[in-house]
Amino acid sequence: MPLDPNEDKVIVEAVLGGDRERFGQLVRRYEGRLINFLNRLLGDYEEAHDAAQDVFIKVFQALDRYDPSYRFSTWLFRVAQNAAIDRLRKRRLQLVSMQVPDSESDGEREWEFPADEPDAYENARQRERRMAIRDAVEGLPWEYRELILLRHYADLAYAEIAELKDMPLGTVKNKLFRARRLLAEQLDEKWLS
Repeated sequence: MPLDPNEDKVIVEAVLGGDRERFGQLVRRYEGRLINFLNRLLGDYEEAHDAAQDVFIKVFQALDRYDPSYRFSTWLFRVAQNAAIDRLRKRRLQLVSMQVPDSESDGEREWEFPADEPDAYENARQRERRMAIRDAVEGLPWEYRELILLRHYADLAYAEIAELKDMPLGTVKNKLFRARRLLAEQLDEKWLS
């Protein structure tokens, strides 16, 4: 359910007016969506959680520079996106090879998903389906992958994405349509049944 952007503005005004405790309301409103978004960008839940904390600190420190003619969520996710890109750049500089597993695992990335499958076969099928979808999303060109992440993982409305990316609304819808079509082409029909 979309959050009321006017309520965000009221909270921001209160914080800027000296009621610093109200910033916690903004954190509670966006924390889950922000961590989910960062987790999809970074591929690591703990790092996403740390990044979200860093983002909220940056936003709090720069709140006086927030332009209320834009949605607070747009500004927040722009800061988060930039923070994620910075972390990915630093990570690339530290990696010697993408093929070398780290010392604590066998190189497989762990993904957490709700486990409410009725039996072992369905559990395995669901796991394979999720892996196929994850791989397909990761295989998209960045401009499409980013839009999929903003829409489906950060749960931003089309208008919020358009504002965040500084694109016309029609362009956002068109690119999301193309991104979904590319996903469908990449996924074998057995995963879509």
